[in-house]
Amino acid sequence: MQILNDHNVVREQYKSDNNLNTRISIHKKYSTNKTGFGNWIYSHYDFHYDTKILELGCGTGDMWKEKLHLLREGIQLYLTDISGEMIVSAKKTLGEHSNISYGITDIEAINYESGFFDRVIANMMLYHIPDPDKGLSEVKRVMSDEGYFYCATYGENGIVSYIADLFSEYKAEDTTNKSFTLQNGEEILKKHFSGVQRYDYEDSLAVTDIDDMLDYIYSLKNMSAVAELSREDVRAVLEKNTIDGVLNVPKEYGMFVCHK
Repeated sequence: MQILNDHNVVREQYKSDNNLNTRISIHKKYSTNKTGFGNWIYSHYDFHYDTKILELGCGTGDMWKEKLHLLREGIQLYLTDISGEMIVSAKKTLGEHSNISYGITDIEAINYESGFFDRVIANMMLYHIPDPDKGLSEVKRVMSDEGYFYCATYGENGIVSYIADLFSEYKAEDTTNKSFTLQNGEEILKKHFSGVQRYDYEDSLAVTDIDDMLDYIYSLKNMSAVAELSREDVRAVLEKNTIDGVLNVPKEYGMFVCHK
């Protein structure tokens, strides 16, 4: 198992939004569940008047792009990321608004006072934390007594696992960081929060343009055995596994909702 145990590695991985945008775009284009993962996540949020929301690891801010008008009067949204480049990207995506603040924040040392936030969000990023217990303790610290914590993650039987199986003859392995997944996340969260609930998002990819899947594979940092192959060799394997011009790729995503 490969674990990103250094914040510098995470910063380097997200230094540019190019790879992240490549991975986001394939989901938008080929997901069979047309609800959209971001919309589904948002449907689980419970925001009321005067709610203070902290998002850790906001990335490009893309999830909020079509949601800002849904934020009720009095709600304050604090978008943070460990990467300054991601904050710049989020500002480009969303612009300046009176109810949005941007800042660089490390989940292991959140620079806000205790009990300040009513809701904390950390989507698709908890597996990057070198010390999960330290990070989650910080999340709990900045939450109000009636606060909720929302965190989306992937499962252990999704896209990367499928790709590794396809290229097993080339000794490809699924080295995805599994330090926080749908399978083990509940146990980890229950050490810090009460009322932990898991929700699963049913979805898959139906890819009709193999070039898009090639771009996705080469954007991954944990598929070195496949990345060393020529683009044409990778294309041949993918095309061999298409059915009626469609490459069907399983996905496994979901989220946890936790009460303080």
